[in-house]
Amino acid sequence: MKRFLLMVFGLMNLSIAMAEVNCTNEPVSKWKNQESFQKDLAAKYKIKKFKITSGNCYEVYGWDKTGKKVEIYFNPITGDIVKQR
Repeated sequence: MKRFLLMVFGLMNLSIAMAEVNCTNEPVSKWKNQESFQKDLAAKYKIKKFKITSGNCYEVYGWDKTGKKVEIYFNPITGDIVKQR
């Protein structure tokens, strides 16, 4: 029983971690320019990977100025942080 409960809790955590963040429903034509946005972020973060998610976000993997690893989802219209880990 204990093993079963651990497995259930593990699966719940995995599904929460995999849940997609939805940043906007606006068309890509209204988004901030990807290259300009990355250049603006370079002042705050060392970017390892920059991508567009299926939830219509700009997603950044890298490090902040203190060297802490970050995973950040940005609204591509406003540039606001939607989710950060």
